[in-house]
Amino acid sequence: MSTAETGAVPPPEVMTIASPINLILLSLFIILIYTQFRPKAPVTLPKSPAPIVFRTFTPTTLLPFNGTEDKPVYLAVRGRVFDVSPGRNFYGPGGPYENFAGRDASRGLACQSFDEEMLTKDLKGPLDELKDLDGEQLENLQSWEERFSEKYLVVGKLVAESDPEAVKA
Repeated sequence: MSTAETGAVPPPEVMTIASPINLILLSLFIILIYTQFRPKAPVTLPKSPAPIVFRTFTPTTLLPFNGTEDKPVYLAVRGRVFDVSPGRNFYGPGGPYENFAGRDASRGLACQSFDEEMLTKDLKGPLDELKDLDGEQLENLQSWEERFSEKYLVVGKLVAESDPEAVKA
């Protein structure tokens, strides 16, 4: 006889906590809690470059800053020395403007010439005063100087070897 014929009520099904769906949900909950509260790796900041100190350069003390031997690349424009190291591929060894690295680039930039002839040969002599440049050349130089000022840090000034400031430096 079936339970329907006898009028008896079937026994209630026992719900277990360990059902497969509950185990899956519990596992997902534990994974979620773990990912939220697990120990995080300590944050490490990138190492900062050495601080750059504004200083006075002479043509001979500027010369070593040409990008060789992992040194920074500096060049001077109208007495201001710029750190052009971020543009090492242009101004450093092998770059199109490598002649200007570690030198006063004013005349070459003004004349739009990257030849060796544009560089001052006598490093112990006076700085090039650029008095013989015409208006167009001075305008070229001004635009280069503005570009460098916007893009690169000024790290010093360039003075002649005979300048009293050169002796102090």
